[in-house]
Amino acid sequence: MSTQSATVAAGEPPGAPAKPVIEVEHVSFSYDGSFVLEDVDLIVDPKDFVSIIGPNGGGKTTLLKLIIGMYKPTTGTVRVFGRPPQEVRSRIGYMPQYLLFDPSFPVSVFDVVLMGCLGKTSSVGPYSRSCKEAAYESIERVGLTDLVSRPYSALSGGQRQRTLIARALASRPELLLLDEPTSNLDVQMEKELYELLKKLNDNLTIVTVSHDLGFVSTYVKTVVCVKRRATVHPTAALTGNDITDIYGTGVCAVMHDQSLEEETHGV
Repeated sequence: MSTQSATVAAGEPPGAPAKPVIEVEHVSFSYDGSFVLEDVDLIVDPKDFVSIIGPNGGGKTTLLKLIIGMYKPTTGTVRVFGRPPQEVRSRIGYMPQYLLFDPSFPVSVFDVVLMGCLGKTSSVGPYSRSCKEAAYESIERVGLTDLVSRPYSALSGGQRQRTLIARALASRPELLLLDEPTSNLDVQMEKELYELLKKLNDNLTIVTVSHDLGFVSTYVKTVVCVKRRATVHPTAALTGNDITDIYGTGVCAVMHDQSLEEETHGV
Protein backbone atom coordinates (compact mmCIF):
# COMPACT_ATOMS: atom_id res chain seq x y z
CA MET A 1 0.00 0.00 0.00
CA SER A 2 1.15 3.59 0.13
CA THR A 3 4.27 4.44 2.08
CA GLN A 4 3.63 7.48 4.21
CA SER A 5 6.18 9.30 6.36
CA ALA A 6 5.65 9.06 10.08
CA THR A 7 7.42 9.81 13.32
CA VAL A 8 9.68 6.94 14.25
CA ALA A 9 8.50 5.19 17.40
CA ALA A 10 10.47 5.70 20.57
CA GLY A 11 13.45 3.39 20.84
CA GLU A 12 13.77 2.85 17.07
CA PRO A 13 16.84 4.14 15.21
CA PRO A 14 16.46 7.26 13.04
CA GLY A 15 15.52 6.36 9.49
CA ALA A 16 13.77 3.14 10.48
CA PRO A 17 10.67 2.47 8.34
CA ALA A 18 7.35 3.35 9.94
CA LYS A 19 5.46 0.35 11.26
CA PRO A 20 2.07 -0.39 9.68
CA VAL A 21 -1.02 0.79 11.53
CA ILE A 22 -3.06 -2.18 10.31
CA GLU A 23 -1.84 -5.65 9.32
CA VAL A 24 -4.31 -8.23 8.02
CA GLU A 25 -2.67 -11.55 7.13
CA HIS A 26 -4.41 -14.47 5.40
CA VAL A 27 -7.70 -13.64 7.09
CA SER A 28 -10.87 -15.56 6.38
CA PHE A 29 -14.20 -15.12 8.13
CA SER A 30 -17.37 -17.18 7.96
CA TYR A 31 -20.92 -17.00 9.23
CA ASP A 32 -22.35 -20.43 10.00
CA GLY A 33 -19.80 -22.10 7.74
CA SER A 34 -20.32 -19.74 4.79
CA PHE A 35 -17.25 -17.63 4.02
CA VAL A 36 -17.76 -13.88 3.68
CA LEU A 37 -14.04 -13.12 3.45
CA GLU A 38 -11.34 -15.48 2.23
CA ASP A 39 -7.53 -15.18 2.45
CA VAL A 40 -7.46 -11.38 2.79
CA ASP A 41 -4.12 -9.58 3.10
CA LEU A 42 -3.96 -5.86 3.82
CA ILE A 43 -1.37 -3.37 5.07
CA VAL A 44 -2.33 0.20 6.04
CA ASP A 45 0.52 2.63 6.68
CA PRO A 46 0.50 5.67 8.99
CA LYS A 47 -1.57 8.61 7.70
CA ASP A 48 -2.94 6.67 4.76
CA PHE A 49 -6.51 7.47 3.68
CA VAL A 50 -8.12 4.20 2.61
CA SER A 51 -11.52 3.56 1.07
CA ILE A 52 -12.85 -0.01 1.16
CA ILE A 53 -15.30 -0.42 -1.72
CA GLY A 54 -17.32 -3.27 -3.14
CA PRO A 55 -20.86 -4.55 -3.71
CA ASN A 56 -23.39 -5.04 -0.94
CA GLY A 57 -22.67 -8.30 0.83
CA GLY A 58 -19.09 -8.35 -0.42
CA GLY A 59 -17.58 -8.24 3.07
CA LYS A 60 -16.66 -4.55 3.45
CA THR A 61 -18.23 -3.95 6.85
CA THR A 62 -17.11 -7.38 8.06
CA LEU A 63 -13.51 -6.43 7.27
CA LEU A 64 -13.90 -3.16 9.18
CA LYS A 65 -15.32 -4.98 12.20
CA LEU A 66 -12.42 -7.42 12.13
CA ILE A 67 -10.01 -4.48 12.20
CA ILE A 68 -11.74 -2.91 15.20
CA GLY A 69 -11.92 -6.25 16.99
CA MET A 70 -15.70 -6.65 17.03
CA TYR A 71 -15.23 -9.95 15.16
CA LYS A 72 -12.43 -12.49 15.37
CA PRO A 73 -11.07 -14.10 12.19
CA THR A 74 -11.97 -17.68 11.43
CA THR A 75 -8.39 -18.05 10.23
CA GLY A 76 -5.48 -15.63 9.95
CA THR A 77 -4.45 -12.68 12.10
CA VAL A 78 -5.34 -9.00 12.47
CA ARG A 79 -2.99 -6.57 14.21
CA VAL A 80 -3.48 -2.86 14.86
CA PHE A 81 -0.44 -0.91 16.04
CA GLY A 82 1.29 -4.29 16.19
CA ARG A 83 -1.19 -5.79 18.68
CA PRO A 84 -4.59 -7.53 18.67
CA PRO A 85 -7.32 -4.92 18.03
CA GLN A 86 -9.04 -5.61 21.36
CA GLU A 87 -5.90 -4.40 23.18
CA VAL A 88 -5.70 -1.02 21.42
CA ARG A 89 -9.32 0.06 21.12
CA SER A 90 -8.56 3.24 23.05
CA ARG A 91 -6.40 4.29 20.09
CA ILE A 92 -9.19 3.67 17.56
CA GLY A 93 -12.12 5.95 16.76
CA TYR A 94 -15.12 4.19 15.18
CA MET A 95 -18.16 5.60 13.40
CA PRO A 96 -20.85 2.95 12.81
CA GLN A 97 -23.13 2.95 9.80
CA TYR A 98 -26.22 3.53 11.95
CA LEU A 99 -26.91 5.03 15.36
CA LEU A 100 -30.02 3.57 16.93
CA PHE A 101 -31.73 6.08 19.20
CA ASP A 102 -35.17 7.11 20.42
CA PRO A 103 -36.03 10.46 18.73
CA SER A 104 -38.05 11.44 21.80
CA PHE A 105 -35.04 11.03 24.09
CA PRO A 106 -33.60 14.50 24.85
CA VAL A 107 -29.98 13.92 23.89
CA SER A 108 -27.93 16.86 22.59
CA VAL A 109 -24.99 17.02 20.20
CA PHE A 110 -22.67 17.34 23.20
CA ASP A 111 -24.25 14.30 24.91
CA VAL A 112 -23.73 12.14 21.81
CA VAL A 113 -20.13 13.24 21.32
CA LEU A 114 -19.34 12.70 25.01
CA MET A 115 -20.29 9.04 24.58
CA GLY A 116 -17.06 8.67 22.61
CA CYS A 117 -15.16 8.91 25.90
CA LEU A 118 -16.81 5.77 27.28
CA GLY A 119 -14.15 3.15 27.91
CA LYS A 120 -11.35 5.69 27.65
CA THR A 121 -11.13 5.97 31.42
CA SER A 122 -11.69 3.43 34.19
CA SER A 123 -13.20 5.98 36.54
CA VAL A 124 -16.79 5.58 37.74
CA GLY A 125 -19.21 8.48 37.96
CA PRO A 126 -19.60 11.73 36.01
CA TYR A 127 -17.46 12.39 32.96
CA SER A 128 -14.10 13.88 33.83
CA ARG A 129 -13.06 17.39 32.92
CA SER A 130 -10.59 16.02 30.37
CA CYS A 131 -13.37 14.01 28.67
CA LYS A 132 -15.57 17.09 28.42
CA GLU A 133 -12.68 19.09 27.01
CA ALA A 134 -12.05 16.37 24.42
CA ALA A 135 -15.74 16.40 23.46
CA TYR A 136 -15.78 20.17 22.96
CA GLU A 137 -12.54 19.96 21.00
CA SER A 138 -14.02 17.29 18.72
CA ILE A 139 -17.19 19.30 18.14
CA GLU A 140 -15.08 22.28 17.14
CA ARG A 141 -13.00 20.16 14.74
CA VAL A 142 -16.11 19.09 12.81
CA GLY A 143 -17.58 22.59 12.73
CA LEU A 144 -20.58 22.11 15.02
CA THR A 145 -19.73 24.53 17.82
CA ASP A 146 -22.90 26.55 17.24
CA LEU A 147 -25.02 23.39 17.58
CA VAL A 148 -23.45 21.94 20.72
CA SER A 149 -26.73 22.11 22.69
CA ARG A 150 -29.09 21.27 19.83
CA PRO A 151 -31.09 18.01 20.12
CA TYR A 152 -29.56 15.28 17.99
CA SER A 153 -33.01 14.50 16.58
CA ALA A 154 -33.26 18.06 15.20
CA LEU A 155 -30.09 17.80 13.09
CA SER A 156 -29.88 17.41 9.33
CA GLY A 157 -28.32 14.28 7.83
CA GLY A 158 -24.97 15.96 7.31
CA GLN A 159 -24.96 17.38 10.83
CA ARG A 160 -25.69 13.94 12.27
CA GLN A 161 -22.77 12.44 10.33
CA ARG A 162 -20.47 15.17 11.64
CA THR A 163 -21.73 14.53 15.18
CA LEU A 164 -20.90 10.83 14.87
CA ILE A 165 -17.43 11.66 13.53
CA ALA A 166 -16.95 14.00 16.50
CA ARG A 167 -17.98 11.16 18.83
CA ALA A 168 -15.32 8.96 17.21
CA LEU A 169 -12.76 11.74 17.68
CA ALA A 170 -13.61 12.33 21.35
CA SER A 171 -11.29 9.53 22.44
CA ARG A 172 -8.44 11.34 20.63
CA PRO A 173 -7.67 8.31 18.45
CA GLU A 174 -4.74 7.65 16.13
CA LEU A 175 -6.83 5.55 13.72
CA LEU A 176 -10.29 6.55 12.49
CA LEU A 177 -12.65 3.89 11.07
CA LEU A 178 -15.87 5.01 9.37
CA ASP A 179 -18.63 2.78 8.01
CA GLU A 180 -20.56 4.43 5.15
CA PRO A 181 -19.90 8.03 6.28
CA THR A 182 -21.59 9.52 3.19
CA SER A 183 -24.76 7.43 3.49
CA ASN A 184 -27.92 9.44 2.70
CA LEU A 185 -25.99 12.66 2.03
CA ASP A 186 -26.50 14.88 -1.00
CA VAL A 187 -23.61 15.87 -3.28
CA GLN A 188 -22.82 19.12 -1.46
CA MET A 189 -22.84 17.44 1.96
CA GLU A 190 -20.56 14.69 0.62
CA LYS A 191 -18.10 17.31 -0.63
CA GLU A 192 -18.09 19.06 2.75
CA LEU A 193 -17.53 15.73 4.50
CA TYR A 194 -14.63 14.88 2.17
CA GLU A 195 -13.02 18.22 2.98
CA LEU A 196 -13.37 17.54 6.71
CA LEU A 197 -11.84 14.07 6.40
CA LYS A 198 -8.99 15.47 4.31
CA LYS A 199 -8.11 17.86 7.15
CA LEU A 200 -8.35 15.10 9.74
CA ASN A 201 -6.06 12.94 7.59
CA ASP A 202 -3.21 15.37 8.26
CA ASN A 203 -2.94 13.80 11.72
CA LEU A 204 -4.90 10.55 11.52
CA THR A 205 -4.88 7.32 9.58
CA ILE A 206 -8.38 6.98 8.09
CA VAL A 207 -10.17 3.89 6.78
CA THR A 208 -13.68 4.19 5.38
CA VAL A 209 -16.17 1.72 3.99
CA SER A 210 -18.39 2.71 1.08
CA HIS A 211 -20.46 1.13 -1.69
CA ASP A 212 -20.49 4.56 -3.38
CA LEU A 213 -17.83 4.87 -6.09
CA GLY A 214 -18.07 8.64 -5.67
CA PHE A 215 -15.95 8.24 -2.57
CA VAL A 216 -13.05 7.19 -4.80
CA SER A 217 -11.95 10.79 -5.13
CA THR A 218 -8.96 13.05 -4.93
CA TYR A 219 -9.05 12.79 -1.13
CA VAL A 220 -8.56 9.01 -0.95
CA LYS A 221 -5.01 7.71 -1.32
CA THR A 222 -5.65 3.97 -1.47
CA VAL A 223 -8.60 1.83 -2.57
CA VAL A 224 -9.30 -1.68 -1.31
CA CYS A 225 -11.75 -3.57 -3.50
CA VAL A 226 -13.52 -6.27 -1.50
CA LYS A 227 -15.64 -9.05 -2.93
CA ARG A 228 -14.93 -11.97 -0.63
CA ARG A 229 -11.26 -11.46 -1.49
CA ALA A 230 -9.44 -8.13 -1.45
CA THR A 231 -7.29 -6.29 -3.99
CA VAL A 232 -5.41 -3.07 -3.22
CA HIS A 233 -4.83 -0.14 -5.59
CA PRO A 234 -3.50 3.40 -5.37
CA THR A 235 -6.53 5.55 -6.21
CA ALA A 236 -5.12 6.80 -9.52
CA ALA A 237 -4.34 3.24 -10.64
CA LEU A 238 -7.92 1.94 -10.26
CA THR A 239 -9.22 1.05 -13.72
CA GLY A 240 -12.55 0.31 -15.35
CA ASN A 241 -11.63 -3.38 -15.49
CA ASP A 242 -11.03 -3.37 -11.74
CA ILE A 243 -14.49 -1.91 -11.16
CA THR A 244 -16.07 -4.42 -13.54
CA ASP A 245 -14.43 -7.28 -11.62
CA ILE A 246 -15.99 -6.01 -8.38
CA TYR A 247 -19.40 -4.68 -9.46
CA GLY A 248 -20.06 -6.40 -12.78
CA THR A 249 -21.06 -4.60 -15.98
CA GLY A 250 -23.31 -1.58 -16.35
CA VAL A 251 -21.57 0.63 -13.78
CA CYS A 252 -20.64 4.22 -14.60
CA ALA A 253 -17.87 5.74 -12.51
CA VAL A 254 -16.03 9.03 -12.50
CA MET A 255 -12.44 8.74 -11.32
CA HIS A 256 -10.46 11.70 -10.02
CA ASP A 257 -6.73 12.30 -9.74
CA GLN A 258 -4.72 15.32 -8.58
CA SER A 259 -4.09 16.52 -12.16
CA LEU A 260 -6.42 14.46 -14.31
CA GLU A 261 -10.15 13.83 -14.39
CA GLU A 262 -11.00 10.73 -16.35
CA GLU A 263 -14.53 9.57 -17.09
CA THR A 264 -15.13 5.88 -17.64
CA HIS A 265 -18.47 4.72 -19.05
CA GLY A 266 -20.05 1.29 -19.20
CA VAL A 267 -17.60 -0.41 -16.86
